[in-house]
Order: sequence, then C-alpha cells, then structure tokens
Amino acid sequence: MTSTDPPVPPPRVLLVMPEQWPRALLRAQLREQGYDAVGARDFTDALAYAPEEPDRGRIGLVLVDQAALEAPDRALRWAVLDRHGHPVALLLARAGYRPAADEAWRKVVHRPVSIAALVREVRGQLPLAPGRSRPVE
Repeated sequence: MTSTDPPVPPPRVLLVMPEQWPRALLRAQLREQGYDAVGARDFTDALAYAPEEPDRGRIGLVLVDQAALEAPDRALRWAVLDRHGHPVALLLARAGYRPAADEAWRKVVHRPVSIAALVREVRGQLPLAPGRSRPVE
C-alpha cells in the first residue's frame, strides 16, 4: 500500500437482534475491537443497510438472534442474506436449538454466552487485517 492508496475500511458486521440493549452492547464492543458494526431490530430494518457504502467496507458477517427468526415472513431472512451476497451468517440461539436443513448458518452459538465470547466468534469468522484492532469512531 502506498501513501496515495485509500485506507482499507474495517470489516462490517450487521447485527439483527430485536432487543436493543444486547444489540447496543455487542455493537459497541465490536466497534471497540475494530469492526464497523451496525444494528437492526428485525429483517425489515436490516434491509435498509446497503451491502456496501462509500468509504465503508462490505458487510461480511450477519449475526442473527434467534428471536428475529420468529418473524412471520421467512422470505425476509433470505432477502437480507441475498442482498449482502450471502456473507458469513452466525445465529445466536437458545441452548438445544437445532437449525432446519434449509438454514445456511455458518455457526450456531448457543446461549448463555458473553459479549466477549461473541466478539471472539466474530473474529474467528471475519478476521481483522493486521494492525486493524483499533476502535472505529
């Protein structure tokens, strides 16, 4: 990279979580670690995020809370993943949850789980570039 090359934007993570505080806490911790994390309370809200925006990276990971799956329109779930080019998709689920055969989750993370453990899961699926571990303002 030369001094004239634009900086590489941090990886983007889309959180689809109905509960505001867990979503806000996870988003803040991901941003503190160097991710460009955005949040939506449901799949309808998630569709508002463009897959790529000027000066921002592409959404490379979607983390979905199991509660968001309870929405009646299953097609919205696939519309979100299709819109973002089928990024890595993690599901945060209650203990014992078994995904259906047609669900394309890369990994199911069972509750209870800490925010720190979720950040480690995100890092394992969407690594940061070397030197990228600094807060996103």
